Amino acid sequence: MALLMEPGAEPLTESEQADLAGIAAIKESAAREFKEQGNQFVRMGRKHYAEAISCYTKAIAQMEPHSSLDAAAAADASVLFANRSHVNLLLGNHRRALDDAEQAIRLSPSSVKAYYRAVKAALALNLLPDAASFCRRGLEQDPANEEFKKLLSQVDAKLSEQERQRAKVAQAIAAAKDLASAMEKRGVKLGEAAYQELTGVKKPKLDEQGVLHWPVLLLYPEVMSSDFIEDFPETDTFSPHLDVMFSESSPPLPWDENHAYTRDAIELYYQGGFGKPLSKSEILRYLLEGTVDSKSLPDGALDGEDEDHDSSKSGTITSSTEGSSKWIKVKEGKTLQEVLQDKDFIIPAIPVFFVVSRKSTFYKDFKAGNWSLP
Repeated sequence: MALLMEPGAEPLTESEQADLAGIAAIKESAAREFKEQGNQFVRMGRKHYAEAISCYTKAIAQMEPHSSLDAAAAADASVLFANRSHVNLLLGNHRRALDDAEQAIRLSPSSVKAYYRAVKAALALNLLPDAASFCRRGLEQDPANEEFKKLLSQVDAKLSEQERQRAKVAQAIAAAKDLASAMEKRGVKLGEAAYQELTGVKKPKLDEQGVLHWPVLLLYPEVMSSDFIEDFPETDTFSPHLDVMFSESSPPLPWDENHAYTRDAIELYYQGGFGKPLSKSEILRYLLEGTVDSKSLPDGALDGEDEDHDSSKSGTITSSTEGSSKWIKVKEGKTLQEVLQDKDFIIPAIPVFFVVSRKSTFYKDFKAGNWSLP
């Protein structure tokens, strides 16, 4: 008759009470048996861990509903959850292990083993604040526990390192935003990187005086050789840099057998009207490249950056082909900033200029438009 009683109904007769006591005893015995079987499977090794979990799960089912358990039964149920948490830890099922450990703690807030397994699972999931909390709560139950002390020290060290990393990422993002803002104020347009096989990942820098310093690539289209200027302040004109590179005391270029590339003969050009400007968020991602791991960027760190970006400015030059681009001669008396501000100049990550010589036979082909990038 006890089996037919409504859930939550109180037994009225001695017979019903005896039936319920008998059912409880049977379930308690089954739970103990399943628990012991689970322990045996754990001792038998990894191949039997799944069977151990199954046994613990069956034992837990015998204890339901958990909300109606007395203190002693709740402590027994807590052990079952802690045991299943242990096996899930061994299998690498860290989320399930943490769920089971937390349930074990709810059933028995004094269970040291449950706190220990919760710490291990939280650590594996990189839930460091949770791991620290479980360590401290475990130490409240067992203040002399050296394992908890050691784990808390590890967690605190990881939290400190995590905070240092956050500060580093925040600093890098702030610097990238300052750099992007400086370029935007100047009206210069950054496009996709090119020629990184020659330069590696190079980026401009903003000094304390607010001056942009650009790495600049010089290409010799006649032979597709290159030179590199590591630091070209935007306030510098081209003349002094070329004076140093092509002075009479400088050795001739190794491939320039006819000595055509002299200071008085060279001209600089850039390819205007080619490429497509990057959005502000794309610029920020480029500036952060190699500085911080993209996985370490906080969620939404760059969200909204394009909302304030004036699309009309970046849209004045659309994606072009080489056929629609043009070679524009650089006036050596202009500053780098003045040249980069040309409406047709889309910087391929760093400024690239092409060096030709009026003394070379290649010069006529170049000027006539008979040469294009390979």
